Amino acid sequence: MAPSCKSTTTIAACGILLLCVSFLAELVHGGQVPALYVLGDSQADVGNNNNLELSPLRANFPHNGIDYPNQQATGRFSNGKNFVDYLGAPPPYHSISDSAAERESTFLKGVNFASVTKNRMDVQGLCFSFDHQIELDYLNMYSELVRKLGQAQAMAHLSKSIFAVAIGGNDIILRSLPPGAPTVTVELPAVELQLQVLTPQQFVELMVQTLERQLQRLYELGMRRLFLVGAGPIGCLPVMREVNLLTKECHAAANDMSVQYNTAVASLLAGMSSRHGNFRYSFFDSYTALMQLIDDPRPNGYAEVKAACCGLGENKAMYRCGRVSSVCPDRTDHIFWDLVHPTEVTSRKLTGVAFGGSKPLVSPRNGGLVPALYVLGDSQADVGNNYLVTPTRANFPHSGVDYPEHLATGRFSNGYNFVDFLGRN
Repeated sequence: MAPSCKSTTTIAACGILLLCVSFLAELVHGGQVPALYVLGDSQADVGNNNNLELSPLRANFPHNGIDYPNQQATGRFSNGKNFVDYLGAPPPYHSISDSAAERESTFLKGVNFASVTKNRMDVQGLCFSFDHQIELDYLNMYSELVRKLGQAQAMAHLSKSIFAVAIGGNDIILRSLPPGAPTVTVELPAVELQLQVLTPQQFVELMVQTLERQLQRLYELGMRRLFLVGAGPIGCLPVMREVNLLTKECHAAANDMSVQYNTAVASLLAGMSSRHGNFRYSFFDSYTALMQLIDDPRPNGYAEVKAACCGLGENKAMYRCGRVSSVCPDRTDHIFWDLVHPTEVTSRKLTGVAFGGSKPLVSPRNGGLVPALYVLGDSQADVGNNYLVTPTRANFPHSGVDYPEHLATGRFSNGYNFVDFLGRN
């Protein structure tokens, strides 16, 4: 069953979210933003890991992609699309041909470098680490752009482009899972095992130090507009709930690490912005946004928040989604697709919040990335222009009964209208 906005209580919200993400995609495709470059982990991977034939960390087989066009298993860890698809869906770097003309054209429009990884892990042959994505794949693309365009023009192109980064969640998962957990299918290098002795706070500090170095390197290589996805509520992933064998409740320590990480990353980005006057960013607090869905599922269209839709074992959380896994019949009422990844409908909702929301979910605002919003139209978009000698006004009760201070603002609504959710800040 393909994801849909089926609940009458969520139709309006779905429409707003779709409008927000469509707006950003139009900016990219329309040339106002020349390109979208994506780096990070499996939540952003659209098929790079398909090229690692000996790696178990792939998703190019059923039941992944069951709701993707033609039911194609593309390498996305999803029943359909992931959040990157709602931003502009640049192709995976490792699928681009060796044709010079195709590479040049593709590099100018955008590339996805993301892979199943963590910001501190480099397991040769299993994934493309974040450092690998930056220092090998992205640097190779950057060098080709410089050779073709010249240094100044290449930097000008990159400075207008958007960089989307999603990294950190896998670090927290592997730090929080008990040794020998059956869901860990990767043998960690000795240096990574040594990091397990660090306290959670020390581990998060090391993660953020590493990320700061990596983001600074991307800045040196042209990144000026960054959309960064924070860590979600890692402790509430199906794989982490299994740690609490009796209650299946969220793993509190993992969630604490997510909050610490997001707080530190927000501070890191603010520091980069103060040091570099031409650097703009948008930080999405996916922890809070996803917890709102988990804590209040039914008004948001969900019936299941604990179990995965695809997997094996209790709550389908004992082994990752694969050919022999069982699959839930309705993917639209599950928050999670597999052990750790959201369903397509969840990805779409979260992406809509990221680009249509406001503080504290998005900071400093839903972007400094889109400089302005201009609204024209009819009464569904009016926020108070109709102060005319006319009966078609709404600046009196009961309009605004749920607006702050019960103020009748001129909106034809009990509170906000859709425009408020596009750019309240």
